[in-house]
Amino acid sequence: MQDTNRITGYLIITASIILGVGSLLAFLLFLYTGKIFPVDTGMEGITLLAFDCALSLMFFIQHSFMVRKGFKEWISRLINPVYYSAVYSIFSGISLFLMVFLWQTSDIIILAPPDWLTWFSRIIFLLSICGFIWGIRSLGSFDPYGLGSIRRAMKGKTTLMIPFTVKGPYRYVRHPLYLFFLILIWSNPSLTADRLLLNILWTLWIIIGTFLEERDLVSAYGEEYRDYQKKVPMLIPGRKRWD
Repeated sequence: MQDTNRITGYLIITASIILGVGSLLAFLLFLYTGKIFPVDTGMEGITLLAFDCALSLMFFIQHSFMVRKGFKEWISRLINPVYYSAVYSIFSGISLFLMVFLWQTSDIIILAPPDWLTWFSRIIFLLSICGFIWGIRSLGSFDPYGLGSIRRAMKGKTTLMIPFTVKGPYRYVRHPLYLFFLILIWSNPSLTADRLLLNILWTLWIIIGTFLEERDLVSAYGEEYRDYQKKVPMLIPGRKRWD
């Protein structure tokens, strides 16, 4: 779209970078440390866990609702469609920041590992981040924050359908980003009650989201993706691979 307002475009790009990228980095630090902002509400026991559960559900509902086709069609009547991915990134960043800021830690310790296991889990955490980056680079035209679509629109170019390609970790598992993210979630060696709750909730959400994304990918790529499904495991690598 050649008439895209450049100032609006740059403002949305900036907000998407600050909130989208910033919240992801904050969440990774949160996963590594268990808590990064000392906001203590004085909650305890079931009340504390219920509050943390509500924070996770807030993010899940926002994140999942905004990717539904009906919502996309509705919001596209209110804003320029080229802004959608960036706006989605902005709202996701806000909800993720709120969860990280307000998360309450429990004093109930379920697992307190020895030092050697702590260091081992930290290595796994860092390797998982490397794997996550590997998966992103293998996608080529990965644009989760909607920056590319806005820049192309500002230059009068259209956004093309991303071709179906299989490279890097996608040759061994269909959703390597989700796999590495699950490893990141479970790699914290100190398991408290609130952390176990987070691990379980986010694991269930990722698995459900994977099945929903599979349906969208089949709809987008048809038989080509069905053939990929037959040859490559979904989340857990196995003997099958994409040759």
